[in-house]
Amino acid sequence: MDLEDLRLAVYRSFAEIGTVPRIDGLADLLDAKEDDVETGLRQLVRDRHLALAESDDDPSAGPRVVMAHPFSAVPLGFSVMGARTLWWGGCAWDSFALPHLVPGVPEVLVATQCPACGRPHAWNVTRTAPPEGEQVAHFMIPAADMWVDVVHTCAHQRLFCSPDCVDTWLEETGTDRGYVLDLATLWRLAAHWYDGRLDRG
Repeated sequence: MDLEDLRLAVYRSFAEIGTVPRIDGLADLLDAKEDDVETGLRQLVRDRHLALAESDDDPSAGPRVVMAHPFSAVPLGFSVMGARTLWWGGCAWDSFALPHLVPGVPEVLVATQCPACGRPHAWNVTRTAPPEGEQVAHFMIPAADMWVDVVHTCAHQRLFCSPDCVDTWLEETGTDRGYVLDLATLWRLAAHWYDGRLDRG
């Protein structure tokens, strides 16, 4: 089994249907052995393409893909709705990246809520210009440590109503301040970060 075939199967499944098959489904799709698929998935983790988690409901099924940036198979605070597909956004950064990556999806609706006050937020995010708004993103984990636990990192890249809400949340949670950026900066960061993830090589 070719590792790039496996990577593309995971990414394209996320892009097209919003989720990814389990190991047995990937094996059927690629006409491969389940052990080879599992070995390949673990290599893709080491290469920082994926994050895996062991199955709680059926340990014998092996690990499942929980993230293939910018896609997520688990809710981490964001929903991203395209014309035909609903995705979980891995984080603020990943959610804003989806319209730049997925062919035929030039606009998505990104929805979340402020971690400090619970206020709901939604933006039409396009490829052409950043959305308007006074909200800010807070990245809690420094870039050098993001892959120590990438799911934890993504769960703590959130959008807040304002810098004041960030301050409130930091005080209430006893968390150190990370990096704060406005929507336009977040959009520019996300715009081409994942270019090529759906292409071979």
